[in-house]
Amino acid sequence: MTPDAPYEIRSAPAGQAEQQTPAHVQQGQPAIIIEGLCKKFGTHIVLDHFNLTVGKEENVVILGRSGVGKSVLIKCIVGLLRPDSGRILVFGKNIPDLDHEEIDRVRAKVGFLFQSNALYDSMTVRANLEFPLRRHWIAIDQKEIDEMVQEVLDNVGLGHTADMMPEELSGGMRKRIALARTLILKPEIILYDEPTTGLDPVTGREISRLIVEMQKKYHTASMIISHDMGCVKTTADRVALLIDGKCYTEGTYDALKRSNDKNIAQFFE
Repeated sequence: MTPDAPYEIRSAPAGQAEQQTPAHVQQGQPAIIIEGLCKKFGTHIVLDHFNLTVGKEENVVILGRSGVGKSVLIKCIVGLLRPDSGRILVFGKNIPDLDHEEIDRVRAKVGFLFQSNALYDSMTVRANLEFPLRRHWIAIDQKEIDEMVQEVLDNVGLGHTADMMPEELSGGMRKRIALARTLILKPEIILYDEPTTGLDPVTGREISRLIVEMQKKYHTASMIISHDMGCVKTTADRVALLIDGKCYTEGTYDALKRSNDKNIAQFFE
């Protein structure tokens, strides 16, 4: 993380809080650029000209009330949902314009940690970790696969679990295995959907610290959906607040916590 990076204060639209953009996002090539993103279901507007940029090696937390569209946002980013309008540039490619094969190539570089972990209960930990390698037809031999499996297991502190079944693992261990499966392709971007939901406070803190450790080790950019303010404080280089389908404001955790804007303060009370 880069908590000491310089920030520029930007004027916000009328009625919204001021926004702060890290200098390294302005100067470098962003990992994700979202411009004017709109998505509705029937007459219900979920995303309304949403804008956000995620810099390389930056953790951005999307914070908002339940049901405001945070998970819809990350599903649009990986092409699981098609937006009604707007651009989603990932590695410079506009996701809504890509065909299935092109999206699959992008997904090979984007890790997605599901809230439910999405482990296959009938497979061992090893088989769960090997699955992304086989799905993306990566041309490597079994020796290399074994080494990659052991590396990611060691990185999440579970090197001894390769031959165990998911049902033998605690909730925190399953979350770590899900993260290991995400890391095995060495993604440049990781999307986290409520990574600490359902975990006890101690395990939640461990997972939050692990997210930061993996960011540093793998040099990833990350978008993190979370209601857990402990997770937000630990993991976020920047927090983006999603209100009424828009990016209401963005800034560091500490800067937003000091805000007198009631729409921001409600999350930090």
